[in-house]
Amino acid sequence: MTMAANLTNHFLIAMPGLQDPNFQRTVTYLCEHSAQGAMGIVVNRPMDLNLGDILEQMQIPVDKSARVDQPVFIGGPVATDRGFVLHASNRPWNSTLQIAQGISVTTSRDILEEIAKGSGPQDTLIALGYAGWAGGQLEQELSTNAWLSGPADLEIIFGVPAQQRWKAAAMLLGVDLDQISTEIGHA
Repeated sequence: MTMAANLTNHFLIAMPGLQDPNFQRTVTYLCEHSAQGAMGIVVNRPMDLNLGDILEQMQIPVDKSARVDQPVFIGGPVATDRGFVLHASNRPWNSTLQIAQGISVTTSRDILEEIAKGSGPQDTLIALGYAGWAGGQLEQELSTNAWLSGPADLEIIFGVPAQQRWKAAAMLLGVDLDQISTEIGHA
């Protein structure tokens, strides 16, 4: 795989015709992409669960200053019992992958403990599960126009309401998803 084909730190934006219920109308932030495969977090599918619920289940004490009302997201269909914290911070935790300057993903308990104290990263997205592709699988899906891809924007991940992220991510590329037909026509 050439560096030009590496989609780490990019968005995958589901095309309107993508009918897979796991990915229909989703924006996935790619944390890692190589010849061996890809891993990402869906950033626009909030669950009916918030961070406070997770902290309570993990028996992590919460300080009054902590933001525990933030939603937990369905990060993807793989390892749905495993938590991921996407955060705008380069601080290393016990298990952190720095994706790009200013953004990392952490899977260790220590970041949740710091968030519960009110001293963790300011911008976070908590997800259960992730999206994963085997080597060559994502490239195949891209070749069938299942996805749009483009550079990620942290403002969309952390600043835009979840229900608006799909269209906002596409607009970064100048694409209005409402103008794309899901029908195949003949001239």
